[in-house]
Amino acid sequence: MASVSLDDLDLRLIELLAQDARISNRKIASQLDVTEGTVRSRIKRLERDKLIRFTAVTSMSGARRVRMAFIRIQAELAEIPEIASKLEGMTAVGAIIVTMGRFNLLVIYLFEDLDELHSLASDTLMAMPGVHHVETAIAMNTLKYDYRVARILD
Repeated sequence: MASVSLDDLDLRLIELLAQDARISNRKIASQLDVTEGTVRSRIKRLERDKLIRFTAVTSMSGARRVRMAFIRIQAELAEIPEIASKLEGMTAVGAIIVTMGRFNLLVIYLFEDLDELHSLASDTLMAMPGVHHVETAIAMNTLKYDYRVARILD
């Protein structure tokens, strides 16, 4: 996909939708001082270009898997795409982030019990080619979570 340039109207439209995705096109048009047709065509273009997507966000408190872990993986640089590809297929993986520093990957993982987390870290991840070290941290209390940063579902 070619580089997409967002203008001020696109950014303001996205901000309104981020606050309330169910807001009507008419109300958006009124707030942005444009026509409803302009809003409709902008939304279609943003969706087509995969810059926005409408979805329901599951509350962490209502999710079946209520525990969240941050898994840091130290691996050979050449193996990172393959490791990430394997993790991407796991439904309980909420995010895979390539990082700089001691660890190459940060994985946000939702789990039901400690045995499941232990099995993933010790048996699955450590068995992957190129993985040198795995470190886990379990979220004990989420003080702030902005779903727009990383949508975590189960």
